[in-house]
Amino acid sequence: MKKYLIYLGILAVGLLLGWLLFGGSSNEESSHNHKEVSKTNQMWTCSMHPQIMQPEPGDCPICGMDLIPAEAGAEGLAVNQFKLTKNALALANVQTTVIGNAISTDNTITLSGKIAENEKSNTVQVSYFAGRIERLNVNFTGEKIRKGQLLATVYSPELVKAQQELLTAASVKENQSALYKAVRNKLKLWKLSENQINQIERTGKVKENFPVYATVSGTVSEKLVEQGDYVSQGQVLLKIANLNSVWANFDVYENQISNFKVGQNISITTNAYSNETFKAKVSFIDPVLNQETRTVTMRAVLNNSKGKFKPAMFVTGKVEATEKQTEQQLSIPVTAVLWTGKRSVVYVKPDASKPVFEMREVVLGRRVGENYLAEKGLKSGEEIVTNGVFTIDASAQLQGKKSMMNHTKEIMESFSTPEAFKEQLQKAYDGYIDLKDALVKTDADAAKASAGNLQKDLTLVDMELLTNEEAHKQWMQLVPTLKSSNAEIAKTTDVDVQRKHFKVLSEHFIMAVQSFGINEVSYKQYCPMADSDKGAYWLSKEKQVLNPYFGDMMLKCGEVKETIINN
Repeated sequence: MKKYLIYLGILAVGLLLGWLLFGGSSNEESSHNHKEVSKTNQMWTCSMHPQIMQPEPGDCPICGMDLIPAEAGAEGLAVNQFKLTKNALALANVQTTVIGNAISTDNTITLSGKIAENEKSNTVQVSYFAGRIERLNVNFTGEKIRKGQLLATVYSPELVKAQQELLTAASVKENQSALYKAVRNKLKLWKLSENQINQIERTGKVKENFPVYATVSGTVSEKLVEQGDYVSQGQVLLKIANLNSVWANFDVYENQISNFKVGQNISITTNAYSNETFKAKVSFIDPVLNQETRTVTMRAVLNNSKGKFKPAMFVTGKVEATEKQTEQQLSIPVTAVLWTGKRSVVYVKPDASKPVFEMREVVLGRRVGENYLAEKGLKSGEEIVTNGVFTIDASAQLQGKKSMMNHTKEIMESFSTPEAFKEQLQKAYDGYIDLKDALVKTDADAAKASAGNLQKDLTLVDMELLTNEEAHKQWMQLVPTLKSSNAEIAKTTDVDVQRKHFKVLSEHFIMAVQSFGINEVSYKQYCPMADSDKGAYWLSKEKQVLNPYFGDMMLKCGEVKETIINN
């Protein structure tokens, strides 16, 4: 009995010592493990590349930036909503607009418009004699020039010959005064001054190169020649715009024309100066109706001595209607719309305070200037993306959300493409590939030449072959940007500028290939580091990645995002 009591005593002491030694640490370890689990559940992402998700801190594998804690879960987000960081939005230059009815409750009509050059103040600078431009002192479009400024120096064989005639006539002017005066007048017709003519006669020396001076002050709106070009007499060298005053052109619906008259007050605002309102008066109403848009152009002249208004800048005008309006018309900018076959979609920002977006299908009416009438899918007061729409769509795709770019099948099934149109698009696609290959080699001259050839191929694509209304509308939406972005590439030999416009060209060419199809397999590829880490797509005939945005610097940076099989 005593033996059992000893055993029980030893067991009790053992249990007590075990609890003292291990009990507290067990709780501590349990607590510690709980924290470890919490830390393990914490994910880390990149502010620039939200698709990156890692279970521990470190560097972004794409851009090298420090990862930041990702928000736990996606509380409050619908299945098709997604979120972007503020840094990503800023770098992608995403802009949004709150849409509203064209007619407000106080009977004020809101019009959309665009700034244009004042044509009354525009002029051209010409060469008054034929020759070769030895030196051109105007370097870029947008450069300001002043009257009397030296613009160029021209070598002119005609002027050399005329000077020799002057010297000969001057030696016999006592006997041949009529001939002498005729020769001097000939030089004056070429805009040589009396002082220049007298200097030639006085020195007896023939000048080979002659200066061309600006006859007006203003801003170079278009540069039509380069150094080394041969020019003919009267040929335009530069187009000069005087931007001290500009036009604000507005589109007026057919049923609203009676509400406007010349001299009427109009209040003008622009996103560039959102806190300012500019007062003006209606100066002109076009007497001819545009048959396609069923609108007329109404114009106001704005003082621009401070240079605030830039041609092509969007503006909004508000005019008090002279008649009571009942029709409510909701319009959205053309830049907000993406097309997926028969469907038109926009990206809506449901909460103005949060960088959350969702795709919304809309039904559009007719196009009026730079806007579409929105018939279904949107309501007044909603905020939509109007700039950077392709970037938003790419982000939606990368986050596994519904997007335009991952609906290739839907686009292809929406309409069939005539074979003749496919063949024309195929030729343009081949030209696009030549341009892409030139950028892969960082060959700006070859890229410029390829873009010139591509422009011809795009012009030869006959949209009349598209008898399907939705197909026709799709091409009409794509072709202006295809041509304009490619034209910018063809204008320059600056490879960085070429690559910037190649991104826009590629985004629209991808849509063209997905929508209409070509007669071969194409690979849609993506580089997340292109365009200052905003990312960019392109098309390739080969699966192998050869990056046109970096060339040899990062030749194989990127991946195949989609194989487009649509032949």
